Amino acid sequence: MVKRVSLWDAGCPVARALDVIGDWWSLLIIRDAFDGVRRFGEFQASLGIAKGMLATRLRDLSERGILETAPASDGTAYREYVLTEKGRGLFLVIVALRQWGEDHLYRPGEARSSLVETSTGEAVARMELRGQSGRPLDWTDTRVARIGER
Repeated sequence: MVKRVSLWDAGCPVARALDVIGDWWSLLIIRDAFDGVRRFGEFQASLGIAKGMLATRLRDLSERGILETAPASDGTAYREYVLTEKGRGLFLVIVALRQWGEDHLYRPGEARSSLVETSTGEAVARMELRGQSGRPLDWTDTRVARIGER
């Protein structure tokens, strides 16, 4: 088996982010945490993941500051996994993946889940990249600029 190479020291923020959350189990755990899943058994039931794999992913996400454990909200002796501020910052990443999947991976009329506003039940607006002026941007309107190089 090939050993995983760390991208932590890469000069690219995308590479570093993938070092932390780049496998599908981690992203699905984070998605479930946004959906209110908190306990080990709930994650396992939702994902159908092996216990050892889930334990490894939860530990890694906790060590990297994405999740933290807290006393169970119902007062039992259990511990729950909750998103940290750093973890909650991934919400737009999850929404972007969801919207990309909606746009490219479903046939018209095919059943799927949808992200809706809690207060209205209406579908959330499509995400859009905007410049400082508020003008919509696409990939041809951007470039990567190196910061801190000499």
